[in-house]
Amino acid sequence: MAHIVIVGAGIGGVPAAFELRKKLSKEHRVTLLGSSPFFEFTPSNPWVAVGWRKTEQVRVEMREPLESKGIQWIPEKIVAIDAPGNSVTTTAGHRLEYDYLVIATGPKLSFEEVPGLGPHGGHTHSICTHEHAETAWAAYQEFLKNPGPIVIGAAPSASCFGPAYEFAMILDADLRKRKVRDQVPMTYVTSEPYIGHMGLGGVGDSKGLMESELRQRHIKWVTNAKITEVKPGEVLLTEMDEVGKPKKEHVLTFKFSMILPAFKGVDPVAAVPNLCNPRGFVLIDEHQRSKAYRNIFSAGVCVAIPPVEATPVGTGAPKTGYMIESMVSAICENIVADIKGQPADARATWNAICLADFGVTGAAFVALPQIPPRNVTWAKAGKWVHLAKIAFEKYFLRKVKTGSLTPVYETYVLKALGIVSLREKKS
Repeated sequence: MAHIVIVGAGIGGVPAAFELRKKLSKEHRVTLLGSSPFFEFTPSNPWVAVGWRKTEQVRVEMREPLESKGIQWIPEKIVAIDAPGNSVTTTAGHRLEYDYLVIATGPKLSFEEVPGLGPHGGHTHSICTHEHAETAWAAYQEFLKNPGPIVIGAAPSASCFGPAYEFAMILDADLRKRKVRDQVPMTYVTSEPYIGHMGLGGVGDSKGLMESELRQRHIKWVTNAKITEVKPGEVLLTEMDEVGKPKKEHVLTFKFSMILPAFKGVDPVAAVPNLCNPRGFVLIDEHQRSKAYRNIFSAGVCVAIPPVEATPVGTGAPKTGYMIESMVSAICENIVADIKGQPADARATWNAICLADFGVTGAAFVALPQIPPRNVTWAKAGKWVHLAKIAFEKYFLRKVKTGSLTPVYETYVLKALGIVSLREKKS
C-alpha cells in the first residue's frame, strides 16, 4: 500500500488529489494538505479587488468534495519536510509519513525584497490571495471617495505579469462605469523590457496588442523599471536602459497602488537540503521528479524554471494554468507507473496559455512551447475573451464542488472555445 501526500490545495494540488484517487485502487491512500479550509480560485482576484465578486462566490469549502472521493483532507500548513525520513509535519504538530510527496504549494510572496512593498506593513496592495484582494477592495472603496493617481505594476524579478495587466484594465473599466476615470491618472510600471513581454519574450504581436490596449485606456507606462522603495503615496524606481544601466529616476505619486511581488519558494520547502535552487524553487527533472529525492514530485509556481531570456531588470518565467495541469497530469501518470513497477516516463508539455480579462474585453495568448522558437504563437483580443474567462470561472468552481476536477480541465475548456485543439502528455 502506498501513501501519497500532496502539499498545497490550489490549481495544482486539488486536481492532483482527484486524479490520483481516480487512478489508484482503494488500497492506496491519498492525503491533501492545504493552508485553509477553502480552495481559492486565484484568477478571480482582480474582480474581487474591485467588488465585482465576493470571495464566497469564488471559493469552495473542500472537506465534502474531497472526503466524498475518499481523499483525506487536512487544512493545515506544513512547517517541516523530512525528505530522508519521508515525512511532513504540520502547524498542529501532525507528522505524516509518505511513500510519495507532491509539492504544489505555490510561492512565497517576497514583498520584503522592496522596502515598503505589500499590504502588511507596506504601502501597496496585492491581488495574489483572496485576503489581499479583499484588503485592496476595502482600500479602493475609500479611494473612490477622493480619487487620484493610481500606480499598477510588477516588482523586479516578478514572474506573473498577466494579473497586473488585468487589474490595470479592470480598474480602468470600473472607473469608467463610475464616471470618475477622468479624475484618475494611471501608470503601469514593470520590470519587463517592453510592454507585452510577460516573462515570455512576447507572444505573437503581444507588444503591439498590449501597447494599443494601454493607449486606448490612457494608461502611461514605464518598462525596465526597477522599483527600489515605496513610501506613503510614492513609488521610487530607476528606469534602466537596454544594457541594465540606470537611465532615469522616477518618483510616481499615488493614492492607490497594486504592485505584484517577486516569488520565492515557501520556507519549509526551501529548507530541505538539495531540494531547491537558491530562491527556494524545487529542482525537477523532465518527469517533474526531484533531482535529489526520487519519491518527491513538484508542480506549479513552486518549481524551478529558468527565465526565457536575460532582461535588463530581472523577469521570471510564468507558470500558467495550462502548464500546471500538464505538470500535474505527468506527475499522476508517473506515480501510478512507479507504484506498478513500470517506467515513470511521462513528461509535461510546458506550453503557455493565458486568458486575460480587461473588464469588458480581453486578450488570449498561446505559446507552444513556452520557450522560443515555438510551433504555435497566437495572440488575439476581443469581448469573447472576457466572456470566456467568466465561463471558465463557473466551470472550474463547479468541477471543484462536485469533486470531478482533473488535470485535463483547461484543455477541454480551451478546445470548446476553439483556442487549442491538442494535448500532449509525453514527448
